[in-house]
Amino acid sequence: MNEKLMARSGGKCELCQKETELVVYTVQPEAYADNEVAVCKTLVGQIEGVKPLNPDAWRFLPDAMWSEVRAVQVLAWRMLNRLKGESWAAEALDILYLDDETLAWAKAVGELVEAGEAVVHKDANGNVLQNGDSVVLTKTLDVKGSNLSAKLGTVVKNIRLVEDNPEQIEGRVEGQLIVILTKYLRKQS
Repeated sequence: MNEKLMARSGGKCELCQKETELVVYTVQPEAYADNEVAVCKTLVGQIEGVKPLNPDAWRFLPDAMWSEVRAVQVLAWRMLNRLKGESWAAEALDILYLDDETLAWAKAVGELVEAGEAVVHKDANGNVLQNGDSVVLTKTLDVKGSNLSAKLGTVVKNIRLVEDNPEQIEGRVEGQLIVILTKYLRKQS
């Protein structure tokens, strides 16, 4: 965790304010400045939709939404929207005010699907992928419409997730932008 983020958070989760194991969570899309938040490691799976959403674990959101940190406000708004079936979350959303730019950021990802869970991209080993990650090909792939062959073991840096398809990412191999199926790659640690 970088020093600036550690100083801002005071070593506590910026959502629930607990002193516990923290991770840096990047609030998407990455085009927005200061998009990193110190979050409890236990909450990340629910934020990313890989673990079931437990409404009682999020009762701190009506306090967190008043943070002066825009990324925390965005994350609080998104989680309150996912929980709006709970009366306390709906009430918090009714009184939450975000300036136009922050609200646009909060709505920018469009990550919710009908089931109310996030669209999650996972590699062949089940690791969650995010924009900007580096991945390694687990199979030699022939690129359609090209004589390019992406070899087994090729590292693809700074990937971009295909928003509406959790089975595809985009990345550059030998300077060419290609679409790669997530089942043929693993996240580089």
